[in-house]
Amino acid sequence: MSTVGSLLMLLGGIVALLAGLGILRLPTTYARFHAAGKASPVSFLIAAVGAGFQLGLASSGYLVLSAIAMTLTLPVGVHFLFRAVSATSSSDHLVVDDLASDQT
Repeated sequence: MSTVGSLLMLLGGIVALLAGLGILRLPTTYARFHAAGKASPVSFLIAAVGAGFQLGLASSGYLVLSAIAMTLTLPVGVHFLFRAVSATSSSDHLVVDDLASDQT
């Protein structure tokens, strides 16, 4: 087993744990989505690089494909969740609501 790979997978797990704590502890829905949307692809990419070191270059093709898919699709999904929350709830912490004109 590669020590570098093990450390990277552990670091990816720690980043995912911090994202989970952010989801539980942050006060607003928007902040929780931000914690989940930013940290989960980063933690997956770090853990995938570590797993790539463990598996070797020839066996890590699926990891690269899944990392590309997650990096491309997760921001779009989080954006749609932001818009759904913005359309269905009112928030006192937003000073300027740029989506208000789109929802009428």
